Amino acid sequence: MLTESKLKIFQDFLTTLSADEVLWVNGYLNGVVAQRNVQPAAAVAKPGVNKITITYGTETGNSKKIATDFASKAKKNGINVKLVSLDQYRLNDLQKEEYFLTVVSTHGDGEPPAAAKKFYDHLYNNGFRFEKLKYGVLALGDTSYPLFCKTGEDIDEQLNKLGGNRISPLQKCDLEFDQEASDWFDNVLKQLSNPAPETKTAPVVVASEVLVAKKLNTKKIYSGTVLANINLNDRGSAKETYHIEMSVDETEYEPGDSIGIVPENQNATVESIISVTGIGRNKEVEYRDEWFTVFDLLKKRVNIVYLAPSVVKKYAALVGQQIPDGKIDLLDLLRIYPVKDANQFEEALALLNPIAPRLYTVASSPEAHSGEVHLTVEKDEFHLDGEERYGLCSTYLGDMEAGAEVKFFVQKNKRFRLPADDKDVIMVGPGTGIAAFRSFLAERDAKGASGKNWLFFGEQQFATDFLYQTEIQNWVDIGVLNQVNVAFSHDQAERLYVHHRMLQHGAQLYEWLQSGAYLYVCGQKDPMSVWVENALLEIIELHGQKSKDEAKEYFNQLKEEARYSKDVY
Repeated sequence: MLTESKLKIFQDFLTTLSADEVLWVNGYLNGVVAQRNVQPAAAVAKPGVNKITITYGTETGNSKKIATDFASKAKKNGINVKLVSLDQYRLNDLQKEEYFLTVVSTHGDGEPPAAAKKFYDHLYNNGFRFEKLKYGVLALGDTSYPLFCKTGEDIDEQLNKLGGNRISPLQKCDLEFDQEASDWFDNVLKQLSNPAPETKTAPVVVASEVLVAKKLNTKKIYSGTVLANINLNDRGSAKETYHIEMSVDETEYEPGDSIGIVPENQNATVESIISVTGIGRNKEVEYRDEWFTVFDLLKKRVNIVYLAPSVVKKYAALVGQQIPDGKIDLLDLLRIYPVKDANQFEEALALLNPIAPRLYTVASSPEAHSGEVHLTVEKDEFHLDGEERYGLCSTYLGDMEAGAEVKFFVQKNKRFRLPADDKDVIMVGPGTGIAAFRSFLAERDAKGASGKNWLFFGEQQFATDFLYQTEIQNWVDIGVLNQVNVAFSHDQAERLYVHHRMLQHGAQLYEWLQSGAYLYVCGQKDPMSVWVENALLEIIELHGQKSKDEAKEYFNQLKEEARYSKDVY
């Protein structure tokens, strides 16, 4: 393929030649090609379709990133793309679509993320059929959870039921999704280049189903013994934050990883459920191909608090009652909308979801705390229907005494790893987000890392809520921590948070980034991580003397270079 300038020169040259001379040039060029053994370039397959719609439903931004990458790749292949978030998608357009892809995550107990809820409900609540829809679903999830990729499964199945034809089978991806997602979309592009004749497809068996099942069943379960359980908050604090140390054998983890724990339900609640329903506590019942006593099933296996809306709907159908939407515990459900007898309660047990594991970022370092795993757990307190409630797992762990046994697994997080020892690190970790950076700092201290370290920490009050204050001060004294900036939101009339401290030190922070520093954020997703990212963009724009678009480009470059990472929840 000649460039435009070379092509013009060649065309101008040809206009000066006679017919015989043109024939001679043709023969001459054929000889040159033969001598150089040049192989003609393989023809690039032209897309068989002109336009596709790519949508995404996301909680953390991963679905959006993947969908954006897909759109870019499709455009490079000559396909026009409409890229849109599911919460912005015009639902009436769905029946008009011919080629439709969606990338969607699963939130909580198998529920769609907020951005996909309207679309999800639309598929189930409207009596329509697709006449020409060809579609593909890429589902994101975490195999630590029992309802892995449930939202993607539901959407894929419902689109097919409504008459849609799959372009490519449903692809379910775990946390390490990059390669699987890329391979899946390459297959989609291949199908779009050679679209098959339109046929109504039956539900397919996803190729990755067996692998997913293996992942779920082969997570290595470790056993830890509680060595210490200390409330880090002082008297007068509005919070309870526990530092929990466990003795473990042969546990492999790295700073940045998380520990997954499946909590048990409280005895008093289990006994109340048994009493209300009249079922025998020692009766053997089957649940998902396993047998349990009723007590053990309610205590250790099924979720009985804050039931998912889908479970409540199934329960309503079972008991023949109209139950309004909203979070409700099983005990309250049984009291307000009772089962008719113990046999019907057995049927209700089959509707319950398994207890989902809770993930806690590791607060220890394998180099500094050999044979141990440490956690930082804040007791979750909230109000539901005017009543004070507590988080299941935080209460379970907070009540642990020394000597108690805890079963857990390690959840790897390759996207939240320390850089090389000579690199500088900026850490933003308010509240329990400090857990990751206690791990980071202990690891860098133990390994004698030469890179500088800068910590931003925040909580409510200095006097009662400065988590790990003594350790942090010690790291400053010995030179491991080069700089610490703290923000205690309730110690002054106006609220002060870590992103305010970042803005105050913006010039220095930008200088660190320019020198190659890595920046990490850990802690509450909303609103903390949003405020931090907005502050970072403002710092880049102001101190880098950039436009808003240039600041976004700089920020995106940090992410592409893995110099900006976050672990938020």
